[in-house]
Amino acid sequence: MNEMNKLLQSEVKAINVGTRTFIDDLLLQERSVIHVEWKPPAGGDTEILRILDELENDERIRTANEETVRIMMSSHAVLVDIAPAKDVIPGMDENMILHAGPPIAWERMCGPMRGAVIGALIFEGRAEGEEDAVKLIESGAIKFSPCNEHNAVGPMAGIISPNMPVHIIEDKVHGNFAYCTVNEGLGKVLRYGAYDESVISRLTWIREEFAPLLKKALELKGDGVDIKSIISQALHMGDECHNRNKASTSLFFREIVPYFFKLNEDREAVGRAVDFMRSNDHYFLNLSMPACKAATDAASGIEHSTVVTTMARNGVDFGIRVSGLGKNEWFTAPADKIKGLLFPGFTEEDANPDIGDSTITETMGIGGFAMGGSPAIVQFVGGTVADAIAYSEKMFSITTSENTNFSIPTLDFRGSAIGIDIMKVLMTGTLPIINTGMAHKVAGIGQVGAGLVSPPLECFKAALKGYAKKRGEGNE
Repeated sequence: MNEMNKLLQSEVKAINVGTRTFIDDLLLQERSVIHVEWKPPAGGDTEILRILDELENDERIRTANEETVRIMMSSHAVLVDIAPAKDVIPGMDENMILHAGPPIAWERMCGPMRGAVIGALIFEGRAEGEEDAVKLIESGAIKFSPCNEHNAVGPMAGIISPNMPVHIIEDKVHGNFAYCTVNEGLGKVLRYGAYDESVISRLTWIREEFAPLLKKALELKGDGVDIKSIISQALHMGDECHNRNKASTSLFFREIVPYFFKLNEDREAVGRAVDFMRSNDHYFLNLSMPACKAATDAASGIEHSTVVTTMARNGVDFGIRVSGLGKNEWFTAPADKIKGLLFPGFTEEDANPDIGDSTITETMGIGGFAMGGSPAIVQFVGGTVADAIAYSEKMFSITTSENTNFSIPTLDFRGSAIGIDIMKVLMTGTLPIINTGMAHKVAGIGQVGAGLVSPPLECFKAALKGYAKKRGEGNE
């Protein structure tokens, strides 16, 4: 009894778990209280909890996930060539336009994507202007398909039209290929929905002058450019290879530029091509993305695997694909708005919901997952260096392994978290972290800021239900 009296007379130090309902009352009594953020797994969804309980100890899932990640990590991406999309991308033809994110029809496309489609048709010579382009689209002559369903990826709107040059990345270990356009730089660009004369002129120059010179430089080099090695080095130099590509672009520049100057070509043309790469810090994004795509494609189709191999957004929907559920099985939910830093003169209302295929970098364990090793990125997306490190550390709770190929110096060279597991996401309630740019919702205005976002939890719930359904149909 004496012990109980002592306890009641001593200072109360409370720990509040979950709901914050009781905190205010304790604070009013000037009591010390620590709040522990906690939510039930899967938001308390009983159907999801039942499925998780059934699958939790399935050894086949663990083995399949380890194999999926092994394939991803062993992938070795090399830039081998550049060519018109229609000549190399599987399933591409003169009437097809590829776009970022999961499938979407013209009627549902957001402003930036519509503008980019219009610009692509003007670039292709299929339309004189917006009115012509819309008329052509509404006639049914143009087919739309996700880049991701054609071994390709594209930043922001992600538009790839038949005659756009695309980088060709070969996975030297698994023999598959991935494709991505040439990064246009900043300002008025197609990927943000702009399609004025300056945009079309730049795209035409990339096709007619830059791409042929890069092709010849790669032929002269002979063995391609090792993109995996550049990513690995750049992560040690402050890049995370999604929104910060200063070091990686510089490393690529060092690898390829000597071969430009060995070409027996017009010196002024060579100078323009070299200056284009030198002045575009984001050039490497359109190489890191297909490098990650090649790795995740190689790891698709592993039976029983619950590892995510695609995260992509079209400005309306966010979609994921899972290794064990097939390449064309999308699980979608409405895309969220990005939270972060806005450029002067813009508000959150100006920003379009999340858009682009560049989340393939996070799918591979870099980008937002490697922010802890890229302190300068917080000046772009908001937060502190400590926040960036915490985000990187938190991703280990939802992934299968650590990628020692892509190590993070600030985490004592720990490998980046790789292999997002839909089960772990739902069990922990922790969503993948993505750092990304914000596009204005009106086509052509361009970037209005940058920040952080996550996929909707509903994508993972739908994927797990799809997995359970597949098991129930006997495909075990």
